[in-house]
Amino acid sequence: MTESRNENTPPSSEPSDLLRTARELVPLLARNAEQGERDRRLTDESVKTLTESGMFRLAVPKRYGGHEASLRTLVDVSATLAEGDGSASWVVAVGNSLTWVTSLFPEQAQDELFGAGPDTRLSGVLTPSATAERVDGGYRVSGRWHYASGSWHADWSLIGFPVPDSSGQIVDQGIALIPAADYTVEDTWFVAGMRATGSNCVVAQDVFVPDHRVVSVPKAMAGDYPVQRSGGPHPRSAFVQFLTAAPLVAPQLGLARAALRFVGEKSAEKAITFTYFEKQRDSTAFQLRVAEAAQKIDTAYLHVQRAAADIDAAARRGEALDTPGRIRARADLSGAIGHVTEAIDILLTAHGAGAFAEANPLQRIWRDSAVSARHAILQPSMIKELYGKALLGVEEQISPLV
Repeated sequence: MTESRNENTPPSSEPSDLLRTARELVPLLARNAEQGERDRRLTDESVKTLTESGMFRLAVPKRYGGHEASLRTLVDVSATLAEGDGSASWVVAVGNSLTWVTSLFPEQAQDELFGAGPDTRLSGVLTPSATAERVDGGYRVSGRWHYASGSWHADWSLIGFPVPDSSGQIVDQGIALIPAADYTVEDTWFVAGMRATGSNCVVAQDVFVPDHRVVSVPKAMAGDYPVQRSGGPHPRSAFVQFLTAAPLVAPQLGLARAALRFVGEKSAEKAITFTYFEKQRDSTAFQLRVAEAAQKIDTAYLHVQRAAADIDAAARRGEALDTPGRIRARADLSGAIGHVTEAIDILLTAHGAGAFAEANPLQRIWRDSAVSARHAILQPSMIKELYGKALLGVEEQISPLV
């Protein structure tokens, strides 16, 4: 466990320091993972320690005391946290990805969120499952947003809504920032995996959202953001790809590494039933399975790193990642999930039926990975089709999320 820093002492934003901090948190997160799963929310100790260690300020602009970390750093840190607890990593990664979205908002909105300090925590759902009315100075919004990860611990929420004009005609799709005081959280998250993420339903009724707390999704996807005072490259990252890599894919890498490490450690003391092998590690068949799983995990990591490198490089150049680059990044990220899923399945089989005992952390890793791998934005078949069309020069579009 890392020591709490004095509020007047700026924390280091060096990637190596952030990664070291995340590594130091792994034992505590692993110790609290089972309790978090039972409670269907992260333990207070985990949330407090993650906050004090600066894990929720990874994507906060530096001018507010945040780290304004690159996508690659956010991926590496989130993956490391998942080696201790997939749910904790997911909440941190989702929170930071939504924090990154706030860096696209007008400065007045950012001042409201981070003016009191950089450790503001966010949850949110960008799906426009709401109704809205145009009023003087903003909108009045009502809706229900399912699967708001980290909802129990959030200070603000990002919510999607259809944007009407003064006549009521829908003219845009927007995302809005609303404070926790303006919404309620319904306890609806009863699932097989990622239980401690608390991905509940956020409910708001006739909430006023001023104009400065609204951003157009199509404009954000096109890279048309308000001018930033910081001048850094961070807010120029590709929208859909950033939101996919950070919260959805990075935790999977850590879960797979945790499974590989656990199976390897236990192989020195676990026999292979109905054989003469007193230790799994002495079996060539077992060795081949572990090697295959490790290669799939490495392959997943390399694809994720290529996507992150492409996204970060374009942002540093002050350019929007071109369409072929965005599609390849989506294919890299979705493909990585497939490799992780296969690797964990191989490791479960190699370890044996004992992997499914409630006391065995492998079964939680398997459930956490299986649930998060089915996130709608990943859609492996659709993304492969999208990528194939791009490679072959087929202009037909099958998704707005490019």
